[in-house]
Amino acid sequence: MADTSVMARKSVADIVASADTEGGHHLSKSLNAISITAMGIGAIIGAGIFVLTGTAAAHYAGPSIVLSFVLGGIACAFVGLCYSELAAMLPVCGSSYTYTYATLGEIFAWVIGWDLILEYAMGAATVAVGWSGYIVSLLRNVGIDIPAQLAAAPGTAVKLADGTAAMGIVNIPAIVIIAILTTMLALGTKESARLNNVMVAIKLTVVVAFIVIGAFFVHPANWHPFIPANTGSFGNFGWSGILRGSAVVFFAFIGFDAVSTAAQEARQPQRDMPIGILGSLIICTVLYIAVASVLTGLVPYTELNVPDPIAKGVDVIGVTWFSVVIKLGALTGLTTVILVLLYGQSRIFFTMSQDGLLPRVFASVHPRLQTPYLSQIMIGTIVAIVSALTPIEVLGEMVSIGTLFAFILVCGAVVYLRRSDSDAHRPFRAPGVPVIPVLGILFCLLLMVGLPLVTWLRLVVWLIIGMIIYLSYGRNHSRLRHPDRH
Repeated sequence: MADTSVMARKSVADIVASADTEGGHHLSKSLNAISITAMGIGAIIGAGIFVLTGTAAAHYAGPSIVLSFVLGGIACAFVGLCYSELAAMLPVCGSSYTYTYATLGEIFAWVIGWDLILEYAMGAATVAVGWSGYIVSLLRNVGIDIPAQLAAAPGTAVKLADGTAAMGIVNIPAIVIIAILTTMLALGTKESARLNNVMVAIKLTVVVAFIVIGAFFVHPANWHPFIPANTGSFGNFGWSGILRGSAVVFFAFIGFDAVSTAAQEARQPQRDMPIGILGSLIICTVLYIAVASVLTGLVPYTELNVPDPIAKGVDVIGVTWFSVVIKLGALTGLTTVILVLLYGQSRIFFTMSQDGLLPRVFASVHPRLQTPYLSQIMIGTIVAIVSALTPIEVLGEMVSIGTLFAFILVCGAVVYLRRSDSDAHRPFRAPGVPVIPVLGILFCLLLMVGLPLVTWLRLVVWLIIGMIIYLSYGRNHSRLRHPDRH
């Protein structure tokens, strides 16, 4: 019989069982704790360090961008503990979508799933455009000039080699990187994870080298005033600037959310997921704080509104060869972010399709490769088109508000399940429930308050579009509501 209740939800037992009863729709269990931690680091360290740190310091927080990262890290710590409990308890792919389905019900799960589509796909497109900027700069260093019109979106003003101005036509490098990574993911998760581990190692080496070398050239005077006086408007320096800066750079903390989508492919999810989520979060938060401290000590914060702030910091040091190394590290960092976001997006689609909320094509697994190849190709194509035609106005706010919204429901899910399914096996238990989840909710709400009104309006419009799709398709094809059709 169809379930027509508004609060239709899956039981914990059903969700866990679904990981083992999908017949031909199994994903291969090829990821261990190290691979999952590396995947999290791959998503977290990238745009945040190589792009957003400078932007947020220049526009919002100044040297106190360090405190913005501390605030973001604290919020993520509370949420990360909640994610760890749910990922170990419900070892299936789907991220916060699956967790919401088990608590607040299908309609709220759809809202989060639709929200994650925006977060992952648009986040990947944005980072791909940033990757394009770094590769063009690096190739120029070695004497290869890519025509500026072919590395920028239509309508974007560019400067040609002869000094004249022109308009962009299409961002070809962005298309190329999306196509390469999409092909890798379609060919196999294990192979992609191995390459990701190598790229994360390179990226970490470059970041640590910047911290160590840069620390010897810091000018303490650049840290004063540590908290620049507010300009008179909310979010422009002062304490409100720290809050706004934290909300903006929160884009860089979505890695452990993306890594939770790998639960169904983890060899020992009850052990590997908490290690991967919390391990990647702790490592990356410490590195963010260190990089922000060194960068604002090297360069006055007013000069950091550039697409490559770390490279600018290296230029101040005067070690020209290291500037090339930094750009290579930035490319590696941004590549791993795109890789994990594309991966997470296809796994969200995979789970939503299995639930009947999206067409079955998104759950089609290749019989030999054991990857959702059709879904991955479709997602890659859309992201490539968006990145090729959209200017890089790094609107981390849009991705951040979607992430924070999802995090709030995840924290609420832990509290709910402790009461509704108190006897369920929990290989990892978040400490201090309900205090820890409530603190996670409050910190996320605090950061959301720091975002501009226009960002809230964009989110509302996107969610309205999603609700129209759910009411016209998802509700009528839901496996939970219409089990007789599946």
